[in-house]
Amino acid sequence: MSTTTDTTSPADNEFGRLTEEAFARSQRRLGVPHPQHNPPHNYEVTWDGARHFAFGYGDDNPLYCDPAYAAATRWGRLVAPPTFLYTMGEDAAPRPDAETKALLKGDPFAGLGSYQAVMEFEWWRPLRLGDRCRVLQAQVGVAPRPSKFGGRTAHVTHDYLYTNGQGEMHAVRRGTWINAERHTSKKRATEKAEPVPYTPEQLAEIDAAYAAETRRGAEPRFWEDVTVGEELQPRVKGPLTTTDVVVWHLGWGMQLTPPGAFRIAHRIRSKAPGLYPPNALNVPDTVQRLHWEPQRAQELGLPNSYDYGGMRETWLCHLLTDWMGDDGWLWKLRCEHRKFNYMGDTTWVRGQVTDKRQEDGRNEVHLEVWCENQRGETTTPGTAVVLLPSRRSPRVELPEPPAPTLEGMLQHELRRFSVTG
Repeated sequence: MSTTTDTTSPADNEFGRLTEEAFARSQRRLGVPHPQHNPPHNYEVTWDGARHFAFGYGDDNPLYCDPAYAAATRWGRLVAPPTFLYTMGEDAAPRPDAETKALLKGDPFAGLGSYQAVMEFEWWRPLRLGDRCRVLQAQVGVAPRPSKFGGRTAHVTHDYLYTNGQGEMHAVRRGTWINAERHTSKKRATEKAEPVPYTPEQLAEIDAAYAAETRRGAEPRFWEDVTVGEELQPRVKGPLTTTDVVVWHLGWGMQLTPPGAFRIAHRIRSKAPGLYPPNALNVPDTVQRLHWEPQRAQELGLPNSYDYGGMRETWLCHLLTDWMGDDGWLWKLRCEHRKFNYMGDTTWVRGQVTDKRQEDGRNEVHLEVWCENQRGETTTPGTAVVLLPSRRSPRVELPEPPAPTLEGMLQHELRRFSVTG
């Protein structure tokens, strides 16, 4: 693949500023495979890996946690939860030449605050016990957008394309991040999140919701029985604690900062000191600590520590997979992270059927889904498409990807974004 040499980096007076040159540098990266700098948290789907991940978001579905149970389902063996792909993926990018290395060096928007805004998924095949997985990452879009929160922003979209152990397309994860000047964000940030202790009555309501949760499981949910307007039984997540984030990391991995502690972290820090800004004791610590250290979040203009977008995406999957049962297939999920979910917040995960249709042999159910906090604010609205069995065709046929290979899918995604982005 031909690329343009780019050895520039932001000048001191441009660091942390949104410039036209930054947009131009980002534009030149479109469609260029980006090598993975970190190894996957899981090289293959294991019983322990799937179970730890599921437990990390409060799901004990035996389809993910009990190989004997899963063996008796249509899948034949244990399958991983839908967003388990976050933990997987051996690098499928070709070895970059000197020009590509120069093009991909650094971040055109270095010094800006970066916030996950949108995440979209399409799943075509499951990851099952023993599967390995490959991932191809590439930027597919960049665009300027106005924002009340951060003035002018840059919306950058990356694709993560996954294959399963047989080399078949497993899924695409399509994420958009908003890059905003930190000084502008801090000056304009008006959101407050004063923690308020929960009353015994509020905690009792949350506990009652946990106790009432049911799972469809082995009983098929047939397409004919679904009605438009039907509400899904909600899931509750919270009140969010630092412990919840720690347990989530056990299954999810670290994702942003390379894995490892002490001497291993020292080696990483010596190469990438920007990943470890000093804390109040002047000790270098991971940039990710804003998710559990309120002081770091406040330094960046936020009132408190908050969760990860990936957590809420996974909570929405939990809502949907419990509702659809073992024989259903979660095909598509799109969600937007519009508000922060702060420590101490309780999230009610809700959904409603908006449409049902039969197309190309698929029994589709379209849903509106969302995460709502205890203040009644929608933090993450989304949409989903689930494929269900019918009484006439009790076995769901898995959807076909737009292209059968990683390279074909990348070209498809570039064309798609040029039309919709």
